[in-house]
Amino acid sequence: MGTSSWSFPGWVGLVWSGRHPAEVLSREGLPAYARHPLLRAAGIDRTFYAPLSAEGFALHAAQVPDGFRFLVKASQLCTFPSLREGPGRDAPRVNPRFLDAAFARDAVVAPAVEGLGDRLGTLLFQFPPLPRTETRDPPRFAARLAAFLAALPRGPRYAVEIRDAELLHPGYAAALSASGAAHGFTVHPSMPSLEIQAATAPVESQPQLVVRWMLGHGRGHEEARELYAPFDRLAAPDPESRASVAELLRRAVRAGKEGLVIVNNKAEGSSPLSIVELARAVAG
Repeated sequence: MGTSSWSFPGWVGLVWSGRHPAEVLSREGLPAYARHPLLRAAGIDRTFYAPLSAEGFALHAAQVPDGFRFLVKASQLCTFPSLREGPGRDAPRVNPRFLDAAFARDAVVAPAVEGLGDRLGTLLFQFPPLPRTETRDPPRFAARLAAFLAALPRGPRYAVEIRDAELLHPGYAAALSASGAAHGFTVHPSMPSLEIQAATAPVESQPQLVVRWMLGHGRGHEEARELYAPFDRLAAPDPESRASVAELLRRAVRAGKEGLVIVNNKAEGSSPLSIVELARAVAG
């Protein structure tokens, strides 16, 4: 289990022994983070917006112990069918790198594999809410996804996270299974419950369990950030989601699967405290 990032000054007393600026924690906080007995993983989200070199990944890997794992978000260029031209321009343009496996191989997979080595847990391809042209034909999307995943290098673990319930389709599950990729379970207002997700993508059929507990109570990112900062307490406990994540973990353990669970501050208000409570729920 781990958090979406680690550069939050508000975690003083929970993860940090003193107060430090976010920029210092971003550069130097990982060793202290990784000493927490429950924080055995971390998300690297910045790669969704801008590439990170193998050298950059290697700096992260050098700061954590054996057994620690990173969940790396793939570039949005792989998963966004269109992109904005720039600030102030509303007209999107077609993204030629959408589901381009060659680009993903060179710009996403290769640097992460080279830099993180055995500390690379999973490469996550997160799709945004897609336009109706994509969601109205789930089998077509599944076929395109299957071709993309099949063309990626073998060896690394991959997961796919969708944000459209319509795409949670048997063809989608088949596309994942054919390539050995995992469904990225997500607690997010745009998606149905974890139980419904597991009906299409059963935990027991996944190569590994990948869960991201992102948002609770139907709130958006900005609203949650304003309400929960500085992320030092469980400002909005969500026992129902916690119990659902814990049950997925129990199912994974019973099936002999490894699990990687990433929790966001915006789930309940403080991801380290959410993980403590999640661990208690699993143990209980």
